[in-house]
Amino acid sequence: MDFAITRHKQEEKAMAIIYQCLCYDDMKIPYDIKEIISNNLDSSFDDADLFIKQIVVSSMAHKEEIINAISANLIKWSYQRLEYLTKAILFLAYVLYYYNYSNKVDKKVAINVAVKLAKKYTNGDTYKLINGVLDKILL
Repeated sequence: MDFAITRHKQEEKAMAIIYQCLCYDDMKIPYDIKEIISNNLDSSFDDADLFIKQIVVSSMAHKEEIINAISANLIKWSYQRLEYLTKAILFLAYVLYYYNYSNKVDKKVAINVAVKLAKKYTNGDTYKLINGVLDKILL
C-alpha cells in the first residue's frame, strides 16, 4: 500500500469496499471483511491502511443502524431503490461523522466528502439526495 495516499483516495477506496460489501450482503454471498479489505488494498489486513479499515469495518458493524437512519429520512424513496454506490457514499459519510474515532470530522466536512464523491461517481442530481439525507441524519 502506498504510504503517501491522500485522504481523498482513502475515502474513495473505503467507498469502493463498502460498495462491494453491500452488494455481497444483498446477494447473500458470504464474505470475510478482512479478505475483502486485503484484496482491495493489495496488502495483508494487518498492513492495510488503518483509516480505511476503521471506516469499512465500522460501516458493516453498524449496517442496520445506518440503514434505519437513511430509511427514516428518505422522502418518496425507499432504501432498496437507492443505487449501491449511493448507499456506499451515505454509509461512508455516516461513519466519518459518528464512528471515526481517530479523526472526528465536522458535519459539513462529512457532507462535503459525500457530495464530492457523488458528483464524481454518480449521475445527475444524486448528490442533492445525498446532501439532503445527510443533512437530516448527521446531528
